[in-house]
Parts: sequence; structure tokens; C-alpha cells
Amino acid sequence: MTDCTNKTLFRTGSGFSILNDNKIVRRSISTTGEDGALDLCLSVIMLWQAVCQRNEENQRVLLALSSTGEQLFCLLMSRDPEIHRQSLALLAIYTQTEMGRDMVNEYLDLPELVQALLRFMDFPDERASTAIGLLTDLAQEERFRVQLRSNFSTVVLPSFTRLLRSIELVNAAALPQSIAVLGNLSLDTVMRGQMSACELCWKACLEAVDKCQVHTPGSSSRDLLFAILGLMVNLSLEQNAVIQEYAGPVTHMCMALLNSKDGGILTRTMGILSHVLPQCPIAIEDAVTGGVVKKILQFLKAGGQTTTLYSIKTLAVCTKSSLQAREDVVMQDKRFRILMKLLSSESELIVGNTSLCLGNCLEVPGAASSLLKSDILKVLLRHAGGDAKKTAVQKNAAIALGKLCTSEPRYMVELRQLHGIEILNSCMKYVD
Repeated sequence: MTDCTNKTLFRTGSGFSILNDNKIVRRSISTTGEDGALDLCLSVIMLWQAVCQRNEENQRVLLALSSTGEQLFCLLMSRDPEIHRQSLALLAIYTQTEMGRDMVNEYLDLPELVQALLRFMDFPDERASTAIGLLTDLAQEERFRVQLRSNFSTVVLPSFTRLLRSIELVNAAALPQSIAVLGNLSLDTVMRGQMSACELCWKACLEAVDKCQVHTPGSSSRDLLFAILGLMVNLSLEQNAVIQEYAGPVTHMCMALLNSKDGGILTRTMGILSHVLPQCPIAIEDAVTGGVVKKILQFLKAGGQTTTLYSIKTLAVCTKSSLQAREDVVMQDKRFRILMKLLSSESELIVGNTSLCLGNCLEVPGAASSLLKSDILKVLLRHAGGDAKKTAVQKNAAIALGKLCTSEPRYMVELRQLHGIEILNSCMKYVD
């Protein structure tokens, strides 16, 4: 079976059916070699590998047989390590190509397959990494994610939740990748909604983060923490009662992680805060009291596009509802140098949230006076009267302008000189 001709002859000569119809072969597979026919069972698997390698039609014929799916799951559930390895190698032939992955999606019971592959996380050897590698390949396919939706919350999610709640017991090397697979599944809006609304899922994430922090610092613990935080960033995109309920513990977790010196950990932590805080006013107060404003200003000063996006959004949320947050910004960034720099960003999201944050802070008595020698009025006018694609940029800039001139009347002279009144009138349609 080393060349294409023989592989074709095997198929056209009913090789698959001959094997499938043989009672001894079927029994050796269904009992996974436990009746003494281990060598026969392994030989059949390796024959399947040989005829399917680089032959997509043979791959299709094998999976299309009504008995193959059940036989594969029997092999994956075997107690023999070598049967595991060869069965996983057979599946790897399929997951390496798009057409092969399509066949898996079409012919196999996907929830059952996911459960079977996750079971290998309990083994300390390479079987865990191989199984998770297969899941990683499959999870990239939209069709795979779509077909998991109906049984996801009842069949698949509990298996992943078990992993999160027992990270100290499962294969440490493959664990970060398994959580990353769950993160890929959360890109599907339906499954993300189911995960995010699952109280056990949030509880498991928090427990897993705690265990990561208790573990001896190292690359494996860091990779696992990074993966869990990435999952939580995705889940917190949703808005639901469970997130509101867990906003306090999640915020407490994030505040502890903000002391990390790892840039990737900090970015994802700030991403979680930017999604969770808008859903819970009490959590905002906890974060502000815990010194989140000082941390955010440090991150904004250091730069980094993604971190800046998350940080300025979080700061805008905090300053909108918390007087202490506004006062903290004024006290720690006295001339608004950090915010002024962000107003020249090419990102409209950054500019819009910075304008909102600045407008909030200008409500603090005396804050506007610190900007008298700056070109803040020109900058805000440019954004308010510009042609930004996001109207929030113009709206927030216009509001900040109004608060600037209200708080410090000396700006009114400059505003008239720059025809600012006309500009503001023209963008009033963006202001509710």
C-alpha cells in the first residue's frame, strides 16, 4: 500500500468491505484487542492508515462506512496505549487537510469525538498533546463549530469545565492548548453565549487562575494563565446576569494580576476589565478604590496598541461613573499630557474614548485651567468637525469641548476666533 495504484486497487477491489464484513476483524476492533487479538486490531488500524495516507477518496470511503464511526470511538476508548497512538495517527491523516476535516465533520459524531479526545488529557504522555492537536485543527473550521452548537452546553462544555477545575491533575504540557481550543470555540457567537451564561464556567476560570498563581512561576504556568485570560476576554464580550454576578470576583482577580510584569498577561487582564466593568457599577468602585487609575495611566504611558485600546476604554468607563476616578486622573496626570497624546492617535476607538474620558475629567473643578496653554481646543475642534467614520468620535469631542468652555470661560474667545461655534452647531446632530 505504498503507491497510489495499490491504494486504488484496494478500494476498487472491495478491500474496505472485506475487512468490515469479517466477523473476527470486527470483534477485534469492538473489543479493542482485549480478547487476545491485539496484533490483529493494530494491523487493521495501520492498514487503514496506509491506504488513506494521501488518498482522499479512500479516506471518504472508510469514514462513509456505517460502522467506522462507532469503531473509531471504541478504539479511542481502549485501554491499550498503542491502540490509542495508532488511532490518533489515523485521525491526524484527516485533520491535516481541509477536505479531510470536512469528512470528519460530515461522518463523525462531533460532540462524542471531542469528549473522546479530551479524555486523553488524563494521560501524562504524548497522547494528550496529539489529541489536543487534532482538536485544534478541527476547531479552526466554522462547520465544526456550527455542528457543535446544539449539544455544546450539555455535552462538550462540561468536559472543558472539568479540565479547568482540575488543572493540577491533567497533562500540564497540553493544557494551555486545550484552553486555547475552548477560546477558538468561543469565537462562535452561539457557543460563546452558552459559555458566558454558564456559572460553572466562570467559577472554573477563577479557580484555574488562582491555581496558576499558586504554582511555581514558570513558562508552563504562564502559558496556561495566558490561555485562560484569553478565554475570559472572549466570554466577557457578552452581557448577561452571570457576568454581573461574577463581576466582583473577576475584578478582584484582575486587580491582583495588574501587578504582573508580563505584557501579555497585563493586556488580557485589562481586556477583561474593559468588558466586565461597564456591567457592574459596584465593580467599578472596587477597581477605582484599588488603584486601577494609576495602573491604567502607567499602561497608557508605556504604549502598545491593544493594551491602549483596552486601557482607555476602561478609564472612560471608570471616569464616567466615579468622581474618585476623575479626581485620580487630574491628580496623577495634572496637565493631561497622557490624554493629549492619545488624542493624536490614528485609532478612532482610542480618540473617541480619550475624548469621553477627558470630558468626564473636565468636570473636576480647576481641571480645565491646567490646559490653558495647550492646543486642546484646536484638537477637539478638529475631531468634532472632522469626518471620522465613527460618530462617537465627533460626539465625544463635541461634549468635551462644551465642558471645556463651560468650566473655563476664557476658552470662549479662542472658540469664536476659530469659528468653533459654527462647528459645534454642525455636529450637534451627534449629541443626544
